[in-house]
Amino acid sequence: MKSSKMVEFAYEELEAATDHFSPSRLIGKGSHGRVYRGILNGGKLVAVKLQSLGLRKLQDNSKLENEARILSSLPQNSHLVNLVGTSHDRSKNKVLVIEHLPNGTLHDLLHAAETPPPPWPKRAQIALQVARAVQFLHQSQFFVIHRDIKSANILFDSNWTAKLADFGLAVRRDEAGRGVESLSRPAGTFGYLDPHYTTPCKLSPRNDVFSFGVVLLEIISGTKAIDVSRVSSSIVEWALPLIEENRIVQVCDKRVEMPWYMEGTIRRFLHIAARCVSPTEEHRRPSMAEIVAEMESCFVEPDRFPLWINVLSKFSLLKRQRTRLTEIKRKKSAAASSTSTSTLTCAGDGDRQSDAFSRRKMLLREVLADVTLE
Repeated sequence: MKSSKMVEFAYEELEAATDHFSPSRLIGKGSHGRVYRGILNGGKLVAVKLQSLGLRKLQDNSKLENEARILSSLPQNSHLVNLVGTSHDRSKNKVLVIEHLPNGTLHDLLHAAETPPPPWPKRAQIALQVARAVQFLHQSQFFVIHRDIKSANILFDSNWTAKLADFGLAVRRDEAGRGVESLSRPAGTFGYLDPHYTTPCKLSPRNDVFSFGVVLLEIISGTKAIDVSRVSSSIVEWALPLIEENRIVQVCDKRVEMPWYMEGTIRRFLHIAARCVSPTEEHRRPSMAEIVAEMESCFVEPDRFPLWINVLSKFSLLKRQRTRLTEIKRKKSAAASSTSTSTLTCAGDGDRQSDAFSRRKMLLREVLADVTLE
């Protein structure tokens, strides 16, 4: 549990910080709340979350109250949004002050037309960071089931570290599985919601595992959880048959070329996702701890030998291809050219050898840079 006392802000201070909640300061909105960019005295950037207009009309203050209660009960974690403090508006509605995450959401990163799609090593890093966030929630003393894991609730800080946010639907459960607080009807977001979560008694960490599997498919495919332009609008119904038939390439985002050294990692990630979203409930067994361990092994194993073996194999293949091309050109040149022309061709081959060696050195530097995923 957090030992430090939560800061209580004066509402007038937050009004001043957000220019009276100016529309120009609005940085996000959803069914539970609206989020504004604020600048506190001293220049600290924060995000100020107000109750949504719909909930305000219903006088339903439960979502932000719940989010404040959940976040204040958890130790800080590098992959969870940090709650800075709270306040109340003039109608006594809860207001949250959370850390400012300036680089938007995973949903925007993957799907916004003006945003370049992320490279494959970055996607793997994001997937692992999200998995670690959910693992942390499930391993807490009073472990938390988030219930609304989706790409729009994954934000990036200034260092592009992924953080899980929006705990308005989160539920705490004790280690024996008994509810710490009363449970309402099942809730979540269509497309990410576990189809087996139909009654309060079906609430379990598997609900989050399913949602994480959908996010993992979204990261790898670059397509939305629900896309009516697909034959199967559900990403799960579309991707699962392709994974089961080992048609992995058809699932992967075609906007970005797959580096050869990422192929094994992405293939394993897709098989993890398939287990997370399995329609057969008894087959959906992996815990988030098991998922994180398996994902981490994709990065640890190449640091031993396989990466270097693959690098050397790639270089060897390039060398054999170059040798064959050089031999073919030499034979053609010998048949059609004089000795002087042949000499020039050999000199050109020497230049190409130097260029190929330089390209291989650049490839090696790129590989070593990209596999650092912490």
